[in-house]
Amino acid sequence: MSQPPGQQPPQGEFGAPYGPPPETSPPPGQGTAQPSGPYAAPAQPGPYGPPTQPAQPVQPAPGYGHPQQPAPGYGYPPQPGPYAQPNQPQPGYGYPGQQPPPQPPQSGGSRGGGRFRGGTGAIVGAVLAVALLAGAGIWFALDGDGGSGKPTAGPGHSSGTPDTSSASPSPVPTGTGGHDTISPAAEAAAVNADRKPGEAKMLWLQKGGVDLPQGGDDVYGPWFAGDTVVTAMYRTVTGYDATDGSVKWSLRLATSMCAAPSQPTADGKIVLGVKRTTSGDAECNGLQMVDLTTGKAGWHKTYVRQGVWDGLSDLRMSTNGGTVTVGRTSRSDAFRVSDGKVVFGKLPGNCQPFGFASGEVAIAAASCQTAADDHKEHQVQRIDPATGKRLWTYKVKKGWQVAQIYSANPIVVSLKQADDKWGILVLNANGTYRTQLAGGPGDYAVSCDADLIVQGPNLDNCLGVAADANTFYMATKAVDLKTGDGNKVAAFDLTTGKYKWSVDSPAQQSLTPLRTEGGKLLMYLGAAKNKGGGIASVPSTGGTWSPVLRHPVSGAPTERGFSLSRITYVGGRSYLTQARISGVEDGDEVEERSMVAFGS
Repeated sequence: MSQPPGQQPPQGEFGAPYGPPPETSPPPGQGTAQPSGPYAAPAQPGPYGPPTQPAQPVQPAPGYGHPQQPAPGYGYPPQPGPYAQPNQPQPGYGYPGQQPPPQPPQSGGSRGGGRFRGGTGAIVGAVLAVALLAGAGIWFALDGDGGSGKPTAGPGHSSGTPDTSSASPSPVPTGTGGHDTISPAAEAAAVNADRKPGEAKMLWLQKGGVDLPQGGDDVYGPWFAGDTVVTAMYRTVTGYDATDGSVKWSLRLATSMCAAPSQPTADGKIVLGVKRTTSGDAECNGLQMVDLTTGKAGWHKTYVRQGVWDGLSDLRMSTNGGTVTVGRTSRSDAFRVSDGKVVFGKLPGNCQPFGFASGEVAIAAASCQTAADDHKEHQVQRIDPATGKRLWTYKVKKGWQVAQIYSANPIVVSLKQADDKWGILVLNANGTYRTQLAGGPGDYAVSCDADLIVQGPNLDNCLGVAADANTFYMATKAVDLKTGDGNKVAAFDLTTGKYKWSVDSPAQQSLTPLRTEGGKLLMYLGAAKNKGGGIASVPSTGGTWSPVLRHPVSGAPTERGFSLSRITYVGGRSYLTQARISGVEDGDEVEERSMVAFGS
């Protein structure tokens, strides 16, 4: 059973069984930091030794049926990692987030850095589960299929229409599918007419507006460039005015999208992963640069995916400075965002990065091919995005794999063991061991990209986690609507790994970490029946949360309709963006609400 809130393991159990002793740690950029010591020693169990308690039953991830929150770093100009420096705005879409490591193409077991590329079927519900606090470690039980929550249909080379780099602006389709529905503008006006004093306005409401294939499609973004907020879906990229939601531009692509980084460059450029042709089983090996400010298409190119591992793995894309990386199980390729020039490809050795966290600090997860069909051994690396040079390497203990990069600065990494255990590792800036997290209220539940989208799940888009220089924040499981109980957000010391404090949500509502700013943690307060959501904050030292932006109670039904959404808070406005659009009948997806903004 999880430990009761506020209790911690006995002192002395927070040692560093996983990291190398200080005297053996290589200086930055030299050698490989090797895990050492008795990892399962009784006095220092940690999250990397054998569990001391049985796994708990699977619990649904938070937010299914309630708005979910984007992970820090999604959709803002790049900053050092997906989390902001202390006292600086942290780009974020933040939710409770943790996803099992990438799956190989030949089994349901956990290995390597890639998954089968799924089709565009409906998303299977949430996957991540309940935390078990075993000794000094945070343990999580996952569902039986590894928590992929997605179909596993392999791709083939397409014989469809030929590759083309053409992309031209065109209006967003506005078909209604024969449905008589209230317009988004009228719905927002009705919400605002019933606003109470002190509540923010529903600034604008958008509908999907794109005719999608059967089963719907993923929504990438949002990304922000000045006063423009951008989303991308199927073959359409759309830029909206951040203040009133009007369409500033729309770009129609020649083929559909299949991946995208969580952040654009500082000057508002994004490189999208696109399919080679319009065939349903087309290979995802194309790149299309888009200027988010103007909506104009830039360079387009394809690259070669070689071998089974490479061909079947999902893409994990990132923006690191002026470089875009495209990670797969067996390698990553990097291109200059400005002109598409190749920066680096396969690196020396048998350990290759399969994904990066977006940001100026390029922290990568790497897998090592130790046999013809094996990528089980993992590493955490810092790589110079301008050259591909490895600055340091931290070798993850055998049997543990990198699942997500919660933060690139400070470095906080989610690790998973093949037998469905979860640990959270913290590294120093030079790649040496810092600590591992332990204690707290338990029942942690987190969601990442792969819980929300079918194609292109990145390593840095986890919802409900945030970090500053000294503290890591994580939400507990979803609200229990039967009892009316809320949830908690727990804080951990990044130097000791110990639980520090937690803050409670109101009854029937949930709090989810978004990012840190000005010595405070910003959180999304989920809407409930007859209760509006909003943005709240709590000091990094703990205490009672305070409202920052109150969403109108009259808008609660609309807000609750964003059941699989990303949450961003930028410039005093909050934005809820659906992660996937679909409909029951043909045309429903055109009218489905895709984005809503609140503010004063």
